[in-house]
Amino acid sequence: MPPASRDPWLDNVKIVLVTLVVVGHAIGLVEETAGSHWVYDFIYLWHIPAFVFVSGYLSKSFEWDRRRMTNLVQTLAVPYLIFEPTLFYFRREVAGEGVEGPLWLVPHWTMWYLIVLLMWRLVTPILKRHWLFLPLSVIVSLLGGLWNDDTLMIPRFLGLLPFFVLGLHLKPRHLKHLDDVWVRAAAVPLLAGIGVMAVYTDTWAETALLWYDTGYSALPIDNEIAFQTRLTVMMVGLVGAFAAMSLVPRRSLGWFTTMGSATMVVYLFHGFVIKTFLAVGWPDFTAAHPTLGLVLTTLGAVALALVLASRPVRTVLTPFTNPLGWLGARRSARRTRTAV
Repeated sequence: MPPASRDPWLDNVKIVLVTLVVVGHAIGLVEETAGSHWVYDFIYLWHIPAFVFVSGYLSKSFEWDRRRMTNLVQTLAVPYLIFEPTLFYFRREVAGEGVEGPLWLVPHWTMWYLIVLLMWRLVTPILKRHWLFLPLSVIVSLLGGLWNDDTLMIPRFLGLLPFFVLGLHLKPRHLKHLDDVWVRAAAVPLLAGIGVMAVYTDTWAETALLWYDTGYSALPIDNEIAFQTRLTVMMVGLVGAFAAMSLVPRRSLGWFTTMGSATMVVYLFHGFVIKTFLAVGWPDFTAAHPTLGLVLTTLGAVALALVLASRPVRTVLTPFTNPLGWLGARRSARRTRTAV
């Protein structure tokens, strides 16, 4: 999308959310710190729902035409085919993790979002036809917890579907209400309340429910209560997502806003850096210095996201996130110069 036609608010939201993705994944390096569990649960209660919602909102125009299908293959399918094995072997050979399982069929770690977003996009022309798909998606999500097979990460495809469908059906005029004074006034206490809930996550829910990929049968919860608990988690996620997005500035913030165009760079490459810190023994340092380790890891994760999204870095790395599109753009530019 050319800069002039981009919504600065959406770009601000995207860079904030992808930064929280990096923070959430980096928290795995400080598991010995009690405070890390609270930070992790607080973030995961709402930031994935928010990310999925934005993905749905930006997928409204998708149709089954040649141009969009080609773009889908170039921006999601090809990166998935490339980065899924690359990250897998990096984790196993460099970070020394005992990862296993079939490549591509069972997405590893961060790669799940690419294949799930691809599947959501493929059904978008159907899901956006009528608002009744929204309540239907909630039912699908609740029943999705009965699915125990991680192939193509179907549990997350089903579990997070309501947030994607909501994004498809809300219009700019609906999101304008996030600027209402009462919404912004309520946002901070709402997020504070979610912060309190995060302290007691294992009392009223299970952290695994926040991932939307764990079947009910794997949780120490009866199915009847699991349905109710997932619905509660979904509602908390929705409230937290809108509360957080209402606090994001609508205006352009210059260099920070332009980083919103580099979320794919951040998403695809941050895992390699985090696993490198795992390989060099960062968890040992954080175990010995819990509070300092948590603070440094969080600040480092924020810095990592901003560095990856910075202009010099994203200029170098963007071609790797969409190699076919990059090659096509170069050929097109060459033809244009030749014609002139």
